[in-house]
Amino acid sequence: MAARRDVDVADLIERARAADARAVARLITLVENDSPVLREIAAVFAPLAGRAHVVGLTGSPGVGKSTSTSALVFALRALGQRVGVLAVDPSSPFSGGALLGDRVRMQDHATDDHVFIRSLASRGQLGGLSAAVPQALRVLDAAGCDTVLIETVGVGQAEVEIASLADTTLVLLAPGMGDGIQAAKAGILEIADIFVVNKADRDGADQVSRDLRHMLSLGGRHEHTNAWRPPIVKTVASRNEGVADVLAAIDKHWTWMQGHGELGRRRRARAASEIEAIALGQVRARFADVHGSAALDAAAARVVEGATDPFTAAQELVDTL
Repeated sequence: MAARRDVDVADLIERARAADARAVARLITLVENDSPVLREIAAVFAPLAGRAHVVGLTGSPGVGKSTSTSALVFALRALGQRVGVLAVDPSSPFSGGALLGDRVRMQDHATDDHVFIRSLASRGQLGGLSAAVPQALRVLDAAGCDTVLIETVGVGQAEVEIASLADTTLVLLAPGMGDGIQAAKAGILEIADIFVVNKADRDGADQVSRDLRHMLSLGGRHEHTNAWRPPIVKTVASRNEGVADVLAAIDKHWTWMQGHGELGRRRRARAASEIEAIALGQVRARFADVHGSAALDAAAARVVEGATDPFTAAQELVDTL
């Protein structure tokens, strides 16, 4: 109750809709901390969201995700767009905090009132994303962002989760980092809507592009009739080279999704995943409230003694909810 009294939700929401950066930051903080007023915030923003184009950037560490994100922000601002950036950083396994060091590369946008950049700690999420990202996306969308960029933790093969949250997923690769081999792993071919070969001024960039084209030619979901064929775009983000081509590919993918019903399908799948996660969290909380550790310990003891099996014990606990 004290938390509720300290927060004027109506005022925050009104200011956020007017693009007040402090209000947006406060709302995302409430989201990230799982505030008691989170449900109230979500209810107000639900009918306001759905306008922004959500673009995810993922790839192995060192491929230039932060530099590419910054270059895309400049390009989008040149088109007059309001841009939001959610940059997810790895959390310390000891303190739970995040260094947020990659944001140093985005200081060029710090004084731009039409760019909102927020770092979120991954807090142990395996897919390189924070559990708060779906609601944070909704806040930025309702606050008037035309495009929201999500930059994920560079955790390699676990990064496929980004595809469940983004409308368009960019997979960044770079020469000399084993990316030709990595492209065959981790479902990267399945999640990428656009491949970006960054640092293309280095030796080996052409080989990475050839490897990607070969792997795409082997088939998969891109071989279906009217399927989207991921383009391969070369960039040197540090010199702003090729960024216009990336934007053109993003716009083309957006148009294709709208024309083939893919945008609605992806967003329904995103909503379903979010609902499922919330429901499972509520069940877990109810289980802890009703049973506590005593019931679980008693069930575990029966399994160890051979009096029952784990499936039966689990079913008995679930049936009492």
